[in-house]
Amino acid sequence: MIITAGLDVGSTYTKAVIQGEDGEILGKAFGPTGFRLREMARSIYAEALTNADLHEKDIAYVIATGAGRHQVDFKDLHVTDLTASARGACFLFPGTRTILDIGGQTMKASRVDESAQVQSFRLNDKCAAGTGAFLEKTARYMGYSTQEIGSLMTTSKESVPISGVCAVFAESEVINHLSIGTSPADIMQGAIESLTGRSVQLMKRVRAEPEYTLVGGILRFETMGRSVSQVLEADVNVPDEEMVQYVSALGCAILARRRLEKLGAEVDVEAAVSA
Repeated sequence: MIITAGLDVGSTYTKAVIQGEDGEILGKAFGPTGFRLREMARSIYAEALTNADLHEKDIAYVIATGAGRHQVDFKDLHVTDLTASARGACFLFPGTRTILDIGGQTMKASRVDESAQVQSFRLNDKCAAGTGAFLEKTARYMGYSTQEIGSLMTTSKESVPISGVCAVFAESEVINHLSIGTSPADIMQGAIESLTGRSVQLMKRVRAEPEYTLVGGILRFETMGRSVSQVLEADVNVPDEEMVQYVSALGCAILARRRLEKLGAEVDVEAAVSA
């Protein structure tokens, strides 16, 4: 059986996926990237192999993506995260035509064709107000952990306006809301709606069309997917919580298999010519 691997070394988290020949995910792992990208990539890859009950020698091809893809010293190839997320999203939802990827430090919107080729894309401005870090920072300021964001928002009665134009200005608004007794849940809901507004604007810039697929760690919180769906006035695809962070790593594993097939075809052609 031919087995491939994909790594997504993101600015916040590193993810690895081991995929079998039939498309089955044999193992996966993730952890915070930190500052030692090369060591973390190796560690997460080893954990995914252990979870799959496999060894490095069992893997036929490895492709890496993400901000730290150049630091993966055991990769066979690297690709952009736009390419990787497109492959992963279309594998999970074949009808996908627009992808919104909200990570810890970046937000990306892309439009793809029926073969998962990126036709148009846009990235968020260089500001944390358009990323998952905005929500995490808001929660931490109010004394909540990232893991508590989801349960916190379920208690919201109404949202309060958070401009989101700039993370620094948004933080000032959070301080003001807290000072007048606004509930943390309503502040988080306002932050989600601010992020949603920026997300939908980015999607419009790529001339978004259905099906819409939303990926990235921030989509662990169901409120985010519902909020985008409401603003778009359309259904959206969201991978289950187990997979939502692994889409780009999965895309790399899929691309690794395609690369092997291409290399095999080239070898067959060369053999035929030499014969």
